[in-house]
Amino acid sequence: MMTRFERARVLGARTLQLSLGAPPLVKSDEVDPLKIAQQEMEKGIIPLTVKRTQEK
Repeated sequence: MMTRFERARVLGARTLQLSLGAPPLVKSDEVDPLKIAQQEMEKGIIPLTVKRTQEK
């Protein structure tokens, strides 16, 4: 499960990728990159991962 901060960061990064011409991974009639990124996240196919580090 992602925190709300991780979710915002991943959606922002994917939205930027889509707006710069990356191919969408879902079939959609949407034009808005944010909505496409949200659809990808809902389906679990967003091509980004969150790497957490251990705090000491």
